[in-house]
Amino acid sequence: MMTDAAERTDGTRPPSQRREQTRARLLDAAHDVFAEVGMDAASVEVICERAGFTRGAFYSNFESKDELFLALVTRLSDAKMDAVASRVQRLTPDGLVDISDLVGHLGAPFGEGMDPHLLTEIRVQALRDPRLAEAFLTLQRRVLDRIEGFLTHIIATYGLTLRLPVAEAARILLDVSNECCTTAMLQGLRAEEVTEVLRVRLDALVPVLVASGGETAFRRPA
Repeated sequence: MMTDAAERTDGTRPPSQRREQTRARLLDAAHDVFAEVGMDAASVEVICERAGFTRGAFYSNFESKDELFLALVTRLSDAKMDAVASRVQRLTPDGLVDISDLVGHLGAPFGEGMDPHLLTEIRVQALRDPRLAEAFLTLQRRVLDRIEGFLTHIIATYGLTLRLPVAEAARILLDVSNECCTTAMLQGLRAEEVTEVLRVRLDALVPVLVASGGETAFRRPA
């Protein structure tokens, strides 16, 4: 196990490669532990043991377990948004959009294999902690900005017309995603069941948002 001193860095300098590696290992461990026991039962001690670090190393990188899990959600969200961005940039006017797949990803900012319950648990914690709430809202704004960009590109590519502003459409997609995750926690659904429910809802929602052109572009491939 590494010592605390090994993880300390000069605060006046950019984070070292060692520090970034420490954070990455803690995030990987947190992902695994959460998947096994849930956020509430995932203690700092267990996460540190899984990552091979001391509590001192943990607290030199994160102020709390909540901050760690928010960082985990942010990392997974960014990875999913990057993957969607790559696909959106490859769209062509003569192609088809798999509505259940692409738009489902737009409304669900989670990484592959990520339990969608995590974001809902973070939201619950944010209701109790103003500092976490502000950090969570910052993440939400980042996600919304990227979804708006994707929608703008899709609209331009296929000549679509929405029934409402792009920013409002992006907000609706994200709100539907959040509502699905919250309801899923209450119902005790598994992650794969949540994903399917979300895609069904988005399949029904997109024709309502698209005023024209959607019957050509937004169609499931045969």
